[in-house]
Amino acid sequence: MANSVSGGQGGGGGGPYNYSYIFKYIIIGDMGVGKSCLLHQFTEKKFMADCPHTIGVEFGTRIIEVCGQKIKLQIWDTAGQERFRAVTRSYYRGAAGALMVYDITRRSTYNHLSSWLTDARNLTNPNTVIYLIGNKSDLEAQRDVTYDEAKMFAEENGLMFIEASAKTGENVEEAFLETAKKIYQNIQDGSLDLNAAESGVQHKPASGAAGGQLPHRLGGGDSGGNKSDCAC
Repeated sequence: MANSVSGGQGGGGGGPYNYSYIFKYIIIGDMGVGKSCLLHQFTEKKFMADCPHTIGVEFGTRIIEVCGQKIKLQIWDTAGQERFRAVTRSYYRGAAGALMVYDITRRSTYNHLSSWLTDARNLTNPNTVIYLIGNKSDLEAQRDVTYDEAKMFAEENGLMFIEASAKTGENVEEAFLETAKKIYQNIQDGSLDLNAAESGVQHKPASGAAGGQLPHRLGGGDSGGNKSDCAC
């Protein structure tokens, strides 16, 4: 069963957050690469030591700002074990963004990326933004996958790429926000059809509780360095 994760920075105030868009994300990759820890670092700004392995799917949410637009990210963290693949594959559909994670200290997790990418390409829409993340960059002494070879893999497959650390928080914000920025650019240039059910994006007016649904109350929304620079 999915667990809801809140932003955790003490949003305060009484009213619901306003937002103009909802973007659906999925996080995919082998077991133990740190998918849940990346999600927790992004939503809670804390490192969760001894992250338990995800059973099925977990869920997190946070409101960010891109080009002056408040955007709610709905993030589905999927289990990496093969026995859960039939369940987790159903969450690929309708994803606007996919964060594909490997562990820079375990080459086997890198070698399996082609399989994860095949699933992502087959089960998401053609405009889904796929971001490759090499997690555990803080463990440089144990590195088993070079930056350059992963960057080349990303370039050959048309992926965005960054190395990050769920432990220190390095580049975690960047991965989630740059994915959102790219999705927003796809909306602006018309390559993403918001009327298509599989787009992974919902648009709503940013006016109170329009539509009768209140957003999740969460902190860490759009303060300080959470904004993504972009040419709008």
